[in-house]
Amino acid sequence: MASAPFSVSQERKIVTELPGPKSKELHARRLKTVSRGAGTLADIYMDHGSGAILVDVDGNQIIDLGCGIGVTTIGHAHPAIAAAASAQAAKLTHTLFTVTPYENYLLVAEKLAEITPGDFEKRSILVNSGAEAVENAVKIARKFTGRRAIAALDHAFHGRTNLTMAMTYRPWPERAGMGPFPGEIYSVPTSYPFRDPAGMTGVEAAERTIDYITTHIGASELAALFVEPIQGDGGIVIPAEGFFETLSSFCTENGIVFVSDEIQAGIARSGAWYAIEHHNVVPDLVTSAKGIAGGFPLAAVTGRADIMDAVQPGGIGGTFGGNPVSTAAALAVFDLIESENLIAEAQRVERAFLARIGDWAERFAVVGEVRGKGAMFGVELVHPGTVKPNPEALSAVIKHATSNGVIVLDAGSWDSVLRFLPSVVISDALIDDAATVIEEALASFEV
Repeated sequence: MASAPFSVSQERKIVTELPGPKSKELHARRLKTVSRGAGTLADIYMDHGSGAILVDVDGNQIIDLGCGIGVTTIGHAHPAIAAAASAQAAKLTHTLFTVTPYENYLLVAEKLAEITPGDFEKRSILVNSGAEAVENAVKIARKFTGRRAIAALDHAFHGRTNLTMAMTYRPWPERAGMGPFPGEIYSVPTSYPFRDPAGMTGVEAAERTIDYITTHIGASELAALFVEPIQGDGGIVIPAEGFFETLSSFCTENGIVFVSDEIQAGIARSGAWYAIEHHNVVPDLVTSAKGIAGGFPLAAVTGRADIMDAVQPGGIGGTFGGNPVSTAAALAVFDLIESENLIAEAQRVERAFLARIGDWAERFAVVGEVRGKGAMFGVELVHPGTVKPNPEALSAVIKHATSNGVIVLDAGSWDSVLRFLPSVVISDALIDDAATVIEEALASFEV
């Protein structure tokens, strides 16, 4: 494991019930001042953290298998990130790059050109959030192609802005009551091996997608196809081999911009810089966010120079995009990934999870499938003896895990997938401990 410095012992320690008394006090205050729309998975209030451990306000040490939904890939409160951000904050916090620029922005763009797939000339724009990156990618693709239609895969999650909500698959809770949404947004079939017809190959699933595009949209009308190489919120869905290669070829043949949305799966989480690399596909555009800056707000669109430069000056941008402090943190993240060999650490985490929980579908009747890549794993819960989604089981497992000091995430279009997005510096021992806690809940569903 990488030699990351930890200020908190990497072990689970429970000293009060969860949530503890101080968390309960804070939560009572929260209910009086914070919109209920900002719902919380676990009402446990955190004070600090290090590595894969969070420490709440009551002193409990909790295993974090969520990373703020995939953000703290390199671990919590890494000293190198804190030092880089602090030094930059003491020097310059803001000027707005499109008014008076600064070098950090350039350095991040140069690094993105290096690490994103493809050896062609590239350009980037830096923004604040994943949703903003996706929205800008839509604008860029439309401007480049002169077309309006946008397609996203079934079970996709692309954000919570008005445009990206229209690209997000499930209606609840993200879209319910939030319309109307923009037109010319289409959801098209994906490859979901656990739920596809038995024996369907990735190529066959892609042919189904292509047929839908051809008959429902028209290839000549489509500006861009957005894909997540690993669907995070969709339930850690990993399409079958050949799916993305076939779709990419179709897009190239028809002048469609192929966009790899790597907001959750990118920046070393999957065991590669970008998850699309596992599919031998070079996208036209890539979106990055979440793990890119160690917890500071930053996102990017990176892609072919001719596509990115199709937009007129002033057509894309934003007040805080590529902020000096966030970009300083991102540069430190890039350095840590390389100096600590964190891509290899993500591969180690994958091996550890497969060794520890890979047999859950055989051991527990409520588990339909365990799947994952790198530090991204999903456990699909079903009613025993069927493939019917089991959201009630998921709720029970999450409640048991959080009350025993393990933060896990929900996922899936039916709210039936247990999602793990740990830091790549998590130890095998912590993975084993967390799995033991979760197994206690899974065993309660045995028939």
